[in-house]
Amino acid sequence: MVTLAAVFVFLLGLTILVGLVAPLFNTVPVSYNFRSIRARWTSTIVAVLGIAGTVGVFVAMLSLAKGFKSTLVASGSAGNVLVMRAGSASEMLGGITLDSIRIVQDAPGVAHDASGPLVTQEVVGVVPIPLISTGTDANVQVRGVSPNVMQIRTFVKIAQGQMFQAGLSQLIVGKNATNTYAGLKLGDTVNMGGGHWQVVGVFDAGGSSFDSEVWCDAKILSQVLQRPPNIFQSATVHLTSPAAFQQFKDSVTSDPRLTVDATREIDYYAKQSTVMTRLITVLGGIVALIMAVGAVFGALNTMYSAVAERGREIATMRALGYFHLERFALVFV
Repeated sequence: MVTLAAVFVFLLGLTILVGLVAPLFNTVPVSYNFRSIRARWTSTIVAVLGIAGTVGVFVAMLSLAKGFKSTLVASGSAGNVLVMRAGSASEMLGGITLDSIRIVQDAPGVAHDASGPLVTQEVVGVVPIPLISTGTDANVQVRGVSPNVMQIRTFVKIAQGQMFQAGLSQLIVGKNATNTYAGLKLGDTVNMGGGHWQVVGVFDAGGSSFDSEVWCDAKILSQVLQRPPNIFQSATVHLTSPAAFQQFKDSVTSDPRLTVDATREIDYYAKQSTVMTRLITVLGGIVALIMAVGAVFGALNTMYSAVAERGREIATMRALGYFHLERFALVFV
């Protein structure tokens, strides 16, 4: 699909090249081609805009797909591992018990600080919050995390306010979410799940998908969503180094007490982006193909109309010695 844009650029370049080399074949002089374009600039612009529009739409779709993938991949870290129930396709479908998380915390390769192992057990849910632009409700991903999440996702920084306090109905909001959804500014109170939550901080996740999320205490969110208190969607583990991944994975996947999968965080988000990226690319290709067919017929119609209107002029030039003009009909557009 990527070569479609290259084909259009090639055809445009070929058209220009034909006009430049036309004098070598005893057809028309170069100056005549430029005078023809100047005299019929409207039809020339129509043909060029048709081709440029097709290429532009396709490039925009490819850029959208690339940007979506880059945003998701940026959400991961090579030093973090996502632990979910074996066979789970995504966090929303995952489930891991608190007992399993405690076993995972003791696995080799897990990093520690003064407060203990760097592991965050997480609850993921979706709540409706109005958009600032339209006022209509949109689904916002709410992530319940452990208080030590900043030591695990080290690229996330508090930009305004402070970190939420464990055990309280407090939120920290991604910088994109606070500018997109109503009522998520610093100091606002949000009605969510039948309770009142206060926005105490705004965080910057470096352009990753986390910038569009809302974070809070995992235990409080689990209660609000009426989920079992000992069940989480996933656990994110910070390793002592990226090289410790295989040792950690072998330990947790071979433990008979556990039925979990361990995936590098960066690999998980890259995989999640594959389906959407493919969909955007296919849709972009279909739109570009439709526009390409329209652009080709538009260019052909313009060319044949120009040739038909100048039949007498072409006959005169052939009488003067310029033969095989039909071969270079594009110069008459």
